[in-house]
Amino acid sequence: MKNRLIYTFQEDLAKRLKNPKFKKAWDESEVEYQLAIKLIETRLKRKMSQRELAKKVRTSQAAISRIEGMNGNPSLHLLKRIAQALGEKLQISLS
Repeated sequence: MKNRLIYTFQEDLAKRLKNPKFKKAWDESEVEYQLAIKLIETRLKRKMSQRELAKKVRTSQAAISRIEGMNGNPSLHLLKRIAQALGEKLQISLS
């Protein structure tokens, strides 16, 4: 059996961030990434599927999937409904 080289996500990311175009795209996607991570973590903590959350929010499972996959562009109204369905308060900050 061959020994496999272990290459972590962090190592790959550090290498890719040296590329200015990649770094710019990575930085620009930070808001979507943070939203997706928080939504997934909270939904899983509540033991909810995307379908169950979508039903509570009165939207489609595909819409929840797009937000979690960083491909959606949710309205503020939808984000407030999602937060409410998860028993959370929506907070927005600028820094």
